[in-house]
Amino acid sequence: MADNARWCPLLVVLAMGACTSIPTFVPHMVPDMDTRHKHVVRLADAHGPLSAQRSATILARLAAHGFDTSIFDKHLALVAGIADDALTIGNRVDLLIDGPATYASMFAAIKAAQTNVNFETFIIEDDEIGRRFVSLLVEKQNQGLQVNFVYDSVGCLNTPRAFFTPLIASGVNVLEFNPINPLLARHEWELNRRDHRKLLVVDGKVAFVGGINISSVYSSGSFSTFSSSRKRQGWRDTHVRMEGPVVGDFQRLFMATWTEQGGPSLNRDEYFPALSPEGDEVVRAMGSLPGDDVNQIYVTLLSAINSAETQVFLTNAYFVPDPQLLTALEQAAARGVDVRLLLPNMTDSALVYYASRSFYSQLLHAGIKIYERHDAFLHAKTALVDGVWSTVGSTNLDWRSFVHNQEINAVMLGQKFGTQMAAMFDRDLASSRQVTLADWRKRPIKSRLKEIGARLWARLL
Repeated sequence: MADNARWCPLLVVLAMGACTSIPTFVPHMVPDMDTRHKHVVRLADAHGPLSAQRSATILARLAAHGFDTSIFDKHLALVAGIADDALTIGNRVDLLIDGPATYASMFAAIKAAQTNVNFETFIIEDDEIGRRFVSLLVEKQNQGLQVNFVYDSVGCLNTPRAFFTPLIASGVNVLEFNPINPLLARHEWELNRRDHRKLLVVDGKVAFVGGINISSVYSSGSFSTFSSSRKRQGWRDTHVRMEGPVVGDFQRLFMATWTEQGGPSLNRDEYFPALSPEGDEVVRAMGSLPGDDVNQIYVTLLSAINSAETQVFLTNAYFVPDPQLLTALEQAAARGVDVRLLLPNMTDSALVYYASRSFYSQLLHAGIKIYERHDAFLHAKTALVDGVWSTVGSTNLDWRSFVHNQEINAVMLGQKFGTQMAAMFDRDLASSRQVTLADWRKRPIKSRLKEIGARLWARLL
């Protein structure tokens, strides 16, 4: 089902002996706020890095489309300063809301595939949706394409191994990420490390990234009317479909995982076709690994919040912040930024649910607005800062995502996509209830005790 509940109980005891703190990022790891404007922003298109003159021309045109040039410039330089790779221009990004729209777009892309399909997911279930994906992948493999599939061992703990038999029998390369069984491990056994990514790359030209796993729980949209039955509640999640030069970056992230996990050798020339401009979005592909000195997704989000001037809108399924993220949100609110958190009112993990709520008093006292989605299972992981910095991906705002999981996000820069993100956020708020400090103080003692108990486990969730 959802990310945490299916495997957290199995890992809690094991995790107690593992590293359970987020690395403290020393100042040089986060771009200096006072010197960012001096940073040279490098852009790349389908043909590679652009000249300084052409980059400057394009940046001026992009900034002209924003409501505040200084805000756009700040966030552009911020993202450019986090990693050495150039930001890619000329991309098309389609925002996909909920499972039905996302699956329909994925099915269409796979059906149209001509050469290869690379698929990486945390969960794929043996249900109607999972079997439909398997059938389509087998069909493409039988047509002469090469399909490469990665699934997480713990994420698919409840998926029978026989489910993957049709894929393997047809010639699909199937790779189990970090097997639970140490006898199947291809290198050092690390049970606590999980591949939480959701990534699909078709023909090296189309990429999908977001929070949606492969499961029939997503078969219903989240903005419809449902009965009170939990099983019939819609699942609220977000994905993006991308075309353009940034797809090559996502393909490289897939290939890195494939190689590191000992997958069969692939002819890279077949997976990196020449890419043409497909739109006008500036995008950066970001992947995180537990062993990285710097978690780029985490540092980029922190820097965006620390630089925020007008708004920080966070939507997340599993919100158990570390001290640095908590401080960044509080400081943003203190300087007048409109900080809003959209969190779930229902969940599949009581520990995470109450651990998250244990922070509410502190957040509300700091002037941060909290909303809970009541009529759907909220599973999305998105953020919008100042209307120009957006991210959609697999990363939860909890210790596990930042310390132990392999995650993937797309970061979009520009007001055009930001406007779509804002509209989506407003639509979610219309289906949510605000948590006020006055109401929160009236919660029952039983809930308070559960919050205190769950908080003790925060670093292991």
